Order: sequence, then structure tokens, then C-alpha cells
Amino acid sequence: MKRTILITFFLLNLLSVAFSQQTGQASDRVNPDNFLTQYFWREVITLTPPKRPKIVLVLGGGGARGMAHVGVLKVLKEEGIPVDAVVGTSVGALIGALYCSGMDVSKIEALAEEIGWNKLTNLSTPSLVSLIISEKLLSTEKMEKYISENIGNKQFYELKIPFACVATDLKTGEKIIFKEGDVASAARASATIPGVFSPVEYRHRFLVDGGLVDNIPTDLAKMFNADIIIAVDIKDDFSRNNMSNMMLVLSQSIFIQAGILSRESLKLADFVISPSVSDVSAYELWRSRECIDAGVIAARKSAPQIKQLIMDKTFKWLLEHS
Repeated sequence: MKRTILITFFLLNLLSVAFSQQTGQASDRVNPDNFLTQYFWREVITLTPPKRPKIVLVLGGGGARGMAHVGVLKVLKEEGIPVDAVVGTSVGALIGALYCSGMDVSKIEALAEEIGWNKLTNLSTPSLVSLIISEKLLSTEKMEKYISENIGNKQFYELKIPFACVATDLKTGEKIIFKEGDVASAARASATIPGVFSPVEYRHRFLVDGGLVDNIPTDLAKMFNADIIIAVDIKDDFSRNNMSNMMLVLSQSIFIQAGILSRESLKLADFVISPSVSDVSAYELWRSRECIDAGVIAARKSAPQIKQLIMDKTFKWLLEHS
């Protein structure tokens, strides 16, 4: 098997060079649309780590913009690009938990299209009035229940795909990494916006959104011994946001800090997918369809490069171990 793949890859490059010479196109890389490239790709995806690179997907935070993650996952599945582990923060943790439970992407897509704050929190006009007048924070208990209803009361070790997520200890500022215990409560803690929703109590800690300390947790991918880290960056264009109420001002402050942290995190990624969702507010869940579509578009553009990266690293491994 190993020798067959090596020979195939060698022939690919020979034919590619010959084709380039004939057409006058100077290129030392394989054309992704070439038939033999497709053949080699089909051979590569039959392999498992370490015979091919271990691929870890990193899903960042960003509120409603994070529905783009669903579109990315949809394309990765369609293209046969393997995902060996997922790490996420905030909305990335919520979608990551659903995906790693084994839920089909089409079902996640359907859930994303019908999702609303009323299904995840007790957000309502009376609760907002209470928040302003009595400073009584809102609750994300519904979020935990919603995840549990869709994936069952799963523990991390029961997931089909390895998964980890990040939350922030509001008392100490520590980054809390979840990779064991109850999945629904961990995802809830990772996505609990401070100042609006009550912190999640966990082992004498008060936990809130992981985006405060690690909005795109590429560093966690190393925990899974990643060979290729693919990050999904759903950054915001802060200049477009309307500062008309307390929640928008607070989320703006959080995402400004998260954006600064993300610049360093993205340096650890081998490839970054950037859906065009910068004009979507973190609270505009009703725009989930356009966010999903933006994820699809960005992932389709990225798919040939990701495949090439996987094939190049696979070929390198095969050469080193032949």
C-alpha cells in the first residue's frame, strides 16, 4: 500500500511537470483537478494517523457569526476531508459538541436554522428589564438542557470524535480546559457571556465565556498531537456595530479583546478558513442561514489547498518511513 502511494505520487509529479512544460505553465505543484491527484487523494483518506497527518479543527467564538462553523463542517464532510479532533470556544464549543457527538451535519444545520435565544437562555423583554433595574443576571440553563436533549447526557469519553473546549474562571482569570466530565455543562460554560448571564458554577469555580482568554484555541490542538491545525476565524468588523444598548456594548468590548488574542492564536494554525460574516452581530441568530452559507463558500474555496496540504504531509511521512 505504502509503495503504491509513493509510486502514484511520483508519477503525479512527473506528469504535472510534463504538462506544465507543454503548456508553458511553470508550476512545481500538482493540479488539484488532475485525475491522478484525485486518485492519490482517495488513497490518502483511507489511511489513519500516523500514516496520514492528524487533523484538528479549531472553532472560534463569535456569537451568531459562529453559525458559519456549520457551513465549514458541511463542506469538509462533502469533500472527504477528515477531522480527527475538534477544539472550540463559545459558539465553537456548542457546535463542536454537537458534531463530535456523532450528529449528522445536516441535522446540525437544521438546528442552527431554527435556533433562537429563547431556546438557549431566558432572554426576554421582562428579563432584560430585570437585568437593568435589579441587576439580576440572565441564565443559560436552557443551553445545557438543549445540548443534552440533542446529544444525550454524554461524557467526553463517550464522544465519537475527541473534543475539548475552553472556559474562563471569573475569579482568577484562569483558562479552564474541559476534556472530561459532562459535555453539555462544559459547552454551556464556554459560551456564557459575562455581565449578561450568570456564571456557571463548577467545582467551586465561576465560569464564563472562554473567549475572554482563548477565543481561537489553537494551542489546545497540540494536546491532541495535531499534525495539521485548521482554524475557523469568524472575526468581526467592529466599525459596523451599533452601540445602541448595554448588551451590544458589552459584547463589543469582549470581542475586541478576543480579536487581539486571536492574532497570536492564528499563528499556530497551518490553515485558516475565514467566512465573510463580519457584518453580523453576535446576537443576530436570525441571520444563521447567511452565516452557514458564508461558511460553505469559504470552505469550498479552501478545500483544494487543504487537500494539497494533507497530501504533501502524507507523502513526506511515507518517504520518511519507507
